Amino acid sequence: MAPLLSSIFLAKEFGVEVWATDLWITPGENLRRAAEAQVEDQVHPVYAEAHALPFAEDFFDALVSIGAYHYFGTDDLYLGYFSRFVKRGGRIGIVQPGLAQEYETLPPPHLAPYWKWDFCAWHSPAWWRRHWEKTGLVTVEVADRLPDGWRDWLQWNEACDHDSGTPGQEEAQMLHTDAGRTLGLTRVIARRNN
Repeated sequence: MAPLLSSIFLAKEFGVEVWATDLWITPGENLRRAAEAQVEDQVHPVYAEAHALPFAEDFFDALVSIGAYHYFGTDDLYLGYFSRFVKRGGRIGIVQPGLAQEYETLPPPHLAPYWKWDFCAWHSPAWWRRHWEKTGLVTVEVADRLPDGWRDWLQWNEACDHDSGTPGQEEAQMLHTDAGRTLGLTRVIARRNN
């Protein structure tokens, strides 16, 4: 749902054409939602896994990933694959769950009751900056935490929980307990080098 909602927002707010790539929601369902939002001519639903993207090299002006890049992008080689789909000089931007800093031991004690094994993919902005810059493929222009991003994350979690009927109380409690000390939303923006 996040990729389509983000795509609808981008189409409506900026008038851009978007390829809404999703692995969990069918293109038919996403097309129906785009039509309801009256952006079906601007939003093109695509069903694809992150390692098998069906796009031409140098196709996009920008690549945006919201809430998903940490699932596949921690691989040292993934940026080399992903960046080839954006034109030289184009931008790559991600926003996702992250940590304020890297910790020697995870989880931080106050988050131990809520911690799940896959949270090991959450990293700090400094980690993401190093992870991308070491490739030489991009120049990182921004790597930071969104101000009060934990509140946005909590609001998103609560909206999805309400909309889908699935229980997200444990993650909401984790965010309330932490109150932005450790957790938040990490933002990274980079330009593809020539």
